[in-house]
Amino acid sequence: MTHPSMDRNRKWVPGFGAVLLILLSHTTSALEVPLDPKVLEGLPQPPTITLQSPKDYIFDPRENIVIHCEAKGKPHPSFSWTRNGTHFDVEKDSKVLMKPGSGTLVIDISGEKAEAYEGTYQCTAHNEHGTAVSNNIVIRQSRSPLWSKERNEAIVVQMGVSLVLQCRPPAGLPPPVIFWMDNNFQRLPLDKRVSQALNGDLYFSNVLPEDNRNDYICYARFPHTQTIQQKQPISVTVLDNSPDGERRPGFMTPLGITSTKMVLRGETLELECIADGLPTPEISWQKDGGELPSSRMSFYNFKKTLKVSDVNEADAGDYRCTATNKLGTAQHVIKVSVKAAPFWVSAPRNLILAPNETGILTCRVNGEPKPKISWFVNGVPIENAPEDHSRKVDDDTVILSFVKTGSSAVYQCNASNEFGYLLANAFVNVLAEAPRVLTPPNRVYQVITNNPALLHCASFGSPIPTITWFKDSQTSVKNGDPYVIHENGTLEIHVAQPLHSGKYTCIASNNLGIKENHVYLEVKEPTRILKQPEYKDVQRGMSAVFECKVKHDPSLIPTVIWLKDNGELPDDERFDVDVDSLTIRDVIDEDEGTYTCIQNTTLDQDSASAMLTVVGNPDPPTDLELTDQTERSVQLTWTPGDEHNSPTQKFLIQYEDLLHQPGVWINLTDAPGTSTTVQLNLSPYVYYSFRVLALNGVGYSQPSQPSRQYRTNPSAPDENPSDVQGVGTQPGNLVISWTPLTGFLANGPGLEYKVQWRQKDVEEDWSSKTVANVSQFVVSGTPTYVPYEIKVQAINDYGSGPEPEVVIGYSGEDLPLSAPDSVQVMVHNSTLAEVHWEPVSLQSVRGKLQGYKVYFRRIRGLHETEEDTEQQEQVLTFSGNRSEGRLPGLQPYSLYNLTVRVLNIKGEGPPSPSKKFETPEGVPGPPSFLNVINPGLDSLTLEWGPPMNNNGRLAGYTLKYQPVNTTNELGPVKVITFLANETTITLGNLNSSMLYKFYMSAKTIKGSGPIITEEAFTAMDTMPPVGPAFGKVNTSMLEDGAVISWDYFGHHKNVYVEYVVENSKEDWKRELVNGSHWHMIKGLKPGTSYKVRVVARDPADPTVHSTDEVLVAVPAVPNRQVDIATQGWFIGLMCAIALLILVLLIVCFIKRNKGGKYPVKEKEDAHQDPEIQPMKEDDGTFGEYRSMESDTEDHKPLKGSRTPSNGTVRRDESDDSLVDYGEGGDGQFNEDGSFIGQYSGKKEKDTHEGNESSEAPSPVNAMNSFV
Repeated sequence: MTHPSMDRNRKWVPGFGAVLLILLSHTTSALEVPLDPKVLEGLPQPPTITLQSPKDYIFDPRENIVIHCEAKGKPHPSFSWTRNGTHFDVEKDSKVLMKPGSGTLVIDISGEKAEAYEGTYQCTAHNEHGTAVSNNIVIRQSRSPLWSKERNEAIVVQMGVSLVLQCRPPAGLPPPVIFWMDNNFQRLPLDKRVSQALNGDLYFSNVLPEDNRNDYICYARFPHTQTIQQKQPISVTVLDNSPDGERRPGFMTPLGITSTKMVLRGETLELECIADGLPTPEISWQKDGGELPSSRMSFYNFKKTLKVSDVNEADAGDYRCTATNKLGTAQHVIKVSVKAAPFWVSAPRNLILAPNETGILTCRVNGEPKPKISWFVNGVPIENAPEDHSRKVDDDTVILSFVKTGSSAVYQCNASNEFGYLLANAFVNVLAEAPRVLTPPNRVYQVITNNPALLHCASFGSPIPTITWFKDSQTSVKNGDPYVIHENGTLEIHVAQPLHSGKYTCIASNNLGIKENHVYLEVKEPTRILKQPEYKDVQRGMSAVFECKVKHDPSLIPTVIWLKDNGELPDDERFDVDVDSLTIRDVIDEDEGTYTCIQNTTLDQDSASAMLTVVGNPDPPTDLELTDQTERSVQLTWTPGDEHNSPTQKFLIQYEDLLHQPGVWINLTDAPGTSTTVQLNLSPYVYYSFRVLALNGVGYSQPSQPSRQYRTNPSAPDENPSDVQGVGTQPGNLVISWTPLTGFLANGPGLEYKVQWRQKDVEEDWSSKTVANVSQFVVSGTPTYVPYEIKVQAINDYGSGPEPEVVIGYSGEDLPLSAPDSVQVMVHNSTLAEVHWEPVSLQSVRGKLQGYKVYFRRIRGLHETEEDTEQQEQVLTFSGNRSEGRLPGLQPYSLYNLTVRVLNIKGEGPPSPSKKFETPEGVPGPPSFLNVINPGLDSLTLEWGPPMNNNGRLAGYTLKYQPVNTTNELGPVKVITFLANETTITLGNLNSSMLYKFYMSAKTIKGSGPIITEEAFTAMDTMPPVGPAFGKVNTSMLEDGAVISWDYFGHHKNVYVEYVVENSKEDWKRELVNGSHWHMIKGLKPGTSYKVRVVARDPADPTVHSTDEVLVAVPAVPNRQVDIATQGWFIGLMCAIALLILVLLIVCFIKRNKGGKYPVKEKEDAHQDPEIQPMKEDDGTFGEYRSMESDTEDHKPLKGSRTPSNGTVRRDESDDSLVDYGEGGDGQFNEDGSFIGQYSGKKEKDTHEGNESSEAPSPVNAMNSFV
């Protein structure tokens, strides 16, 4: 079936050059009156054919004839028919039924002659606005006539000649499908020698004896009736008594050198060349002067048929087919011409015009030969239609000028030539309609950032409405980057960004009215996978985890989908899908594949893939085979097992010695992972069995099955025992030991060892002894510690091993005889001395010299009279043949005694004569204790004990101390020295409630020793000496907060301001304020009361100290401030005040230039704020809390203090005041102890009123500042 092409309507107005488009949506391809019932109501429309039967309708006589004709319009059209050019009265024929509300005919031909209803039918759809007509529909009955009776003569041919078996089926409607079969309904085989032509004939390029048969049957199948007719069988006999010889190719069809072929544009061109010849020729094709259209071309019937689909004018030309065999070639040229039934270049389009507008209908067609164009109005030739002066016909164009209401009509364009015709309906509908916006109101469009956004404004109206867009109801949207307004009213943003989000308004307007519609655009963040799944190599039985973490727009909820190999995941509980991961437990081989994570939202998606490879231990090798066998080697070959996705790294070859160690497998050698054979070196007298293991990245395989047993013959030993040694265990003996050969190395039965020895450098023969398979032999009666030459040789029943190497050993040692002489001591300092001695002779050592031992002990201190019996003797060993050594770690100012002994393996010799020496004085140890007692308001008492080790004559003590403030900053250091007999001191003139740090050290003439430290507080002047002290808490209000100030005399505490809404069950909110005595709480709710307290906590002390709770009421913000600013009288008043201020400023400026002071300046000079006075820091500064090594920085400013550029220190910028530490007396206090003035130091700010606003300045606020 065909459907009329309905495209956009355009209106052309001569003289104005305007083009009117009505586009109902972004994807609409045809302009029609909208189907919305609200729009259709009361909206006229001429008829439009929407469905009709094809031009050529072949019906099956066994079924009813159904001729389709559907149309729409307003009002709904009525239908009528013509048959063979005359009116067809449907109601008078009982066999014909027209469907209600439709023009479709149903003709019941049962029991009737179907031929009576053959003919040419045309449908007409009519309403009060015009008439539309259908194509001419030719109705014909399908036919399948019988084959005419004929007798086929038997065909007798010589082998090798060509042959044609004609089919010639009866003409049917439509034509039948031809095929050849035998009596058993089996298709005859076709090949390049035997082929079926397009007309159904069977061609033999040359016949063979196998072509003998009497049942060549041609069948014709008629598609509509589904009947099959068959021709009488044809008998073919092939003789070989005088076979035809080989010959050059020749064409059986088409005949001659050239032929012609005409094809219509758009149809399929079928060209055929069938050649005879012996051997069977090959067919090839080419186009003279051009290329074959490869994209539309295909070969059939063993390249004997060329088909070109969708033919166009460029396919005309000469097509050359060439037949080739070994004897030559033959060519045939088919001249192809292309004609064309009429086809559309531009079909006429429906027009909707407003009164007095002008439109144009264009009917542009092409064809070969050129089609003739005829125009009709409401089905009547235009020349016979009522005269209309507004209408002008110019060949393929109809111009309608200044149309009038009621002149709606349907125009038909008919284009025809000898090969067919085209018929198109196009209505002209004259309407006057105010704009209507068809896009639903308040529609929300959501797009992803950087994607195009399309905001629709489908409208209808006549004249066509003009579309205007606004953003956020105020900004006019113009054509141009980034906006494009399409002809159908759609607003497009090529690359949408978050800033494009908002409310958009489209306005449709014409001369009859205006209509607006609001839509909304939301630009969302894209969905992106941040953590993509990674490729995994996982062992069988383990778990695999693929991560897939996504970033997305908060308003879009993503859903995750996991795929395996682009399909669904297996239905297996081992697969666990989480929000951002996929876990596969107990991995098996079938889990291998590509896994894809897809993160979807309603607007976009992102995906990422990774591959899972399942690896495992390799399978054991198989098919072990031994070849190339010799006495000492054999070649082992095997077949590798499955690697399980992990390449084999190596093969391990093991052997079992069934003679000496049955059941024990020993590693012999290994081979690369790419090899399958290895040459093995063997030992004599071994019963070998081999096996192979494969190793990959996962681990070893199971061992292979053992190879067959392979025995080697016995022979003399190849080597002697290893690790031969000679060592005396006691005076007068020599123990000769070795590592015996294993049974594998014995090379034969009867293994023994021949042991030989003699004293070195002495002319004597070798002594020897043959022993059984043991590991040592003892020689007795040897001199003390003399060298011996030793040899051990392996022998068995088949001979001796190689000549053994000579090893030097020593007989047994004895204790040394002599002591070192001339012992001298040189003292370097109080803790280090150096000792020297005369070494003993090597003969007296009577063994291997190991070194010397120095024994030394502290007898007593030089200031002591009695011996220190508790001191243990110390020993230092100096290896080798030494003559000196150093003694570190001595105690200063002491008397020591030492001796020296020589050492061999057997033990120590006699001691040298003792030697005494003294160490000089050193620095003392730290005082034994340092305690602080009796703390007062301005004093502390210290007591200490002497050092445990004076290390000399004690000269006295040094005390250093300094204060520490509440922020752990250190003050200046003071130093006091004491005599050796002084152990207590009371320090006065200290600050009360202050922490002090003390450093105490003892000293000798050599200097001061290590320090001992202690900390302590002086007593508080207003509170008990334990815990922190708080004074009174003061408050002042802000509009949305409060300033809290307090007095605090604590230390090392974490101080917080805590607050909570009054009568609330919420937890207290806490803000840390260490080092400050005031704090501003911000963000409090106006009109709300809060409870406030200051709390001190110490991590080392569970006690919590707190002030009393203070009630703070935050004032509400008056609404009048906002409203008064909009009053006209108030604005005028503000302008007058501003002018007055300007005059006052000019007067003040003139007066100041003359040297005078304006009153405000005098007021400032008379009332200086004590908190902005310069504060000297000469004496009260504190350094950073540090060790005593930084004494040079005692007078640096306080850490964290800041000095403004004007040289003043404001209270809110410095946490520490000299007044806090009692070193300044200039600060002014109220009776309650708080500072006078504001903490910020700014006089203008009335914090106690609490009515300031954080909003932008208003005229009311400006006026209040002058009150």
